[in-house]
Amino acid sequence: MRFLAALLFWLVTTVLLAVAIPATWAQQNVVSEDGYAALAAEAAKNPQLQEAMASELATQITALAADSGYELNNTGLVRGVTAAYTANAGFPDQFAQANRIAHRWMFTDSVRHDAGDENRWFVDIAPMLRDDSLRQTLGNLNLDVPDTLTVPITVPESSALRPGQLRTLATWGPIISIGACVLTGIFALLTLATARQRGKALAALGVSALLVGAAGWAGIEVARRYVDDALNNTTGDVRTVADVMVDTAEASLHHWLNLTLAAGGVLAIFGVLVSVLGGLRRSV
Repeated sequence: MRFLAALLFWLVTTVLLAVAIPATWAQQNVVSEDGYAALAAEAAKNPQLQEAMASELATQITALAADSGYELNNTGLVRGVTAAYTANAGFPDQFAQANRIAHRWMFTDSVRHDAGDENRWFVDIAPMLRDDSLRQTLGNLNLDVPDTLTVPITVPESSALRPGQLRTLATWGPIISIGACVLTGIFALLTLATARQRGKALAALGVSALLVGAAGWAGIEVARRYVDDALNNTTGDVRTVADVMVDTAEASLHHWLNLTLAAGGVLAIFGVLVSVLGGLRRSV
């Protein structure tokens, strides 16, 4: 009976760990606005994203200048200015701030929409256009940058997206991630307490972590195909930005899974050593 109970607790621990790792990662890096902003700041260090944002900012500056009666060369002066801006050390923080509106659109629906644009996902670039380095380099152009200047991430046909669509996840995400972690710890302790040999139980828990880490890597490969389909709802330079954001998120989750694999390997080896030492002690 003890063996069956320990086996049951181990299986439940493995399942809970498989929930806890991705749920905690998602809460820390996607559901949390601060975590999402930090992820965006990390992505903004990528040269591909910087080049794409420089192109988008140049397009917006040229349009604003045209509204003010100026004709600017999008591929010349303006493009050089925006490229220098996105390459400077302050750009990642400003890009992160700009992405907060996109997060609020999806997780809270606290962003005001223009008529007919309710089903489009936006990022606010106005703070970037008001940056001192851009204004100083462009000279004394009287560009009237609005308080909010949103650039659509998705095309209108992306009807699957709705403002506040993930509001429920924002509410329950912290509860699910914390609950899964707590329950994982409880059932891991129950596994150790029920098992006749602690060394084998430790090794089995290590195997659980190894299984979860390996399954996570496989799951990412499968999920990436669906993510790529979703990215087809983005257009132009924003598609490049979205690709880099997804790649950054994937690298972050891979890091978590690698830590899980490493912890599982250490725990499995430690469990085997405990079992061997216990066997030697009993044989003496």
